[in-house]
Amino acid sequence: MVSSVYWHHPIQEQVSAVGNGTVSAVELALQTREAIVRQEPNLHAWVELTDNVAEQADTRTAGTHVGPLKGISIGVKDLIDVEGLPTRAGSTVTSEDPVANDAPCVARFRELGAVVQGKTVTTEFGYFAPGPTRNPHSPEHTPGGSSSGSAAAVGAGVVPIALGSQTAGSLTRPASYCGAAGLVLSQGTTDLSGITGLSESLDSLGILARSSEDLRYAYSAFVGPQQSTATTTVGSALIWDGSDMDDVEPSMRRLLADLPALLDTVGIATATFEWDDHVRTLANDHITVMSYEAAATLREVFDKDGDHLSAPLRSLVESGRRIDAGERDAALVRRDRSRALLSEMLGSDTVVIGPAALGAAPHGLGATGSPILSRPWQLLGSPVVVVPGARTTSGLPLGLQLIGYPGSEMQLLDLATRLEPAMRTASES
Repeated sequence: MVSSVYWHHPIQEQVSAVGNGTVSAVELALQTREAIVRQEPNLHAWVELTDNVAEQADTRTAGTHVGPLKGISIGVKDLIDVEGLPTRAGSTVTSEDPVANDAPCVARFRELGAVVQGKTVTTEFGYFAPGPTRNPHSPEHTPGGSSSGSAAAVGAGVVPIALGSQTAGSLTRPASYCGAAGLVLSQGTTDLSGITGLSESLDSLGILARSSEDLRYAYSAFVGPQQSTATTTVGSALIWDGSDMDDVEPSMRRLLADLPALLDTVGIATATFEWDDHVRTLANDHITVMSYEAAATLREVFDKDGDHLSAPLRSLVESGRRIDAGERDAALVRRDRSRALLSEMLGSDTVVIGPAALGAAPHGLGATGSPILSRPWQLLGSPVVVVPGARTTSGLPLGLQLIGYPGSEMQLLDLATRLEPAMRTASES
């Protein structure tokens, strides 16, 4: 008897199918592995696959209890430790030895019943030097970085959830380029041990999923029932146009022009976000903080293996060494003031919404696109949700980012689940 094929279904349907015996957790994990192997020659999203998915599925899902992610497959960015696999961080200078323990975020997903399919490609130490991954919607276009493999695997549909991280635009940009839903968690809300970071003031955990609905489900399971309910509903949105920090492409500008009408269909009032001076200052301060802290984080690697690092990464460390602690500290003081002002502006029921990237994924695989539109919010430590659904006339994905105050993840996700269908309908019309 051949089991029903469920690997490509929404997460809740997969969990239900496992729970009612339509498909076993082992069969579901193996179906996903088959899809991964089938698409990998064109996608190049995976660094290494686990060799025990059936055993994982059987062990983690033993008994009658149906965990919220029972049998659901995940990919893990190769900056995040997975027991039994090396963490290479997209580099040739890191150890090939397997690590002994899962990072806490991976352990949490396993506890919920998830099956780790393997490690996904990242850029070198989470910075700009790209890996081999291709955009699932057009192989001649970049998938973005640094969570390139995770976003491409989810965007291609081969895995329902993948873990990533963000220091600048490492998750929002690839989510937008690959047509995935993405969540950057508020800084300081998640244990980041077991994750190779770049900047202690900026690094955040991220989660990618095929849709906003799947993303909300995955995040709710991850944080548990005590934290998975929004305290208030979003009632209004401030539309941000990018603050002229770089050239927003015509396709993205058209989407922004349509945004008031789209939000009106889901009952959200809109106004213009007028905060350009703050946003530009935050973007510049982000670079200062990241450079200074990355120089400290990578000091040992740079001193030992600097000749084997990419030119962009060497340049980051060298520029960071020219920044003194006072400059970094002043940037963080400005950040704290801006954070307080933004929290006051948003109140309890307003979010900022704007472009997740300058446009669709750029042509070529030698670069990963600009993170400029994520820098201000990453410095603030704000949670961000990337909403997929829009496309260019040539079919490339376009994503919008919802930005809130720390701790408002569920608010943002609830709005995303309402906005995504409207975006898809508009793109199809």
